[in-house]
Amino acid sequence: MVGSLDFVGGGGSGDEECPAVHRDPLTGDFYLVGRRVTDTEIIDGLRDHLAVAADEAVIWQPADMAGALAEAAAGTYEQGRQGPGEPTFAELLARTRRGAAHLEMRDTYEPGHPGFIDWLKGGSGRVDRTPWTSLVEGATARGVKMRRARIVSEPPTDYIRWEHMITDVNIAAGEDVRWLPRRQASDLMLPHADFWMFDHRIVRFHYNAGDGTSLKEYEFVSDPRRVAPIVAAFEMVWERAIPHEEYKLD
Repeated sequence: MVGSLDFVGGGGSGDEECPAVHRDPLTGDFYLVGRRVTDTEIIDGLRDHLAVAADEAVIWQPADMAGALAEAAAGTYEQGRQGPGEPTFAELLARTRRGAAHLEMRDTYEPGHPGFIDWLKGGSGRVDRTPWTSLVEGATARGVKMRRARIVSEPPTDYIRWEHMITDVNIAAGEDVRWLPRRQASDLMLPHADFWMFDHRIVRFHYNAGDGTSLKEYEFVSDPRRVAPIVAAFEMVWERAIPHEEYKLD
């Protein structure tokens, strides 16, 4: 039986923050979190020395995790250490070097959004979006390409009409936005949920309630075997989607 696990250390070099080691203080067992190795040459090399069972995974740990592993083995770490938790969007974008891509497939998001409510009442529907535009401007200024593709039903919902109207702010901040009518996506193999993808390497899926409200729950995927079809799906959507300035609502 696993007890309450102690966080011993984590980090990794460069933009790798996922590696970590935990220890069960009752049994002394270790629990490692790291990137699953899928390189067949590495796995075949390991099989020269041991069998890798079907229910086992080869986990990569960077060299600078040696200290944390040694602490876990010796039991010399300080009790009560805390890991960094799930990375925020800002942290993921800050570590992005080439491009960030977002796929949206719902027809309604956040029905209680103040801007949307104001627009429904005849107002401008404009709210301060500086926190978002600052992130985009900072990323594009260092060469990151920001792309957003939206798959929408037609005729569009009121929410999509409002979203289309305020997309000029996204464009001005540096995003490239395209729209794809849902009927033109019928032959595409699309993922189960909206996502952000960073450098074609890390995918963060977003989960929403039935009415579109964000649950603030995310699933992270970095296994290249799972990321590759997501990359392909996005690029196929992007290729046939209509640039924002050309997509007109009825």
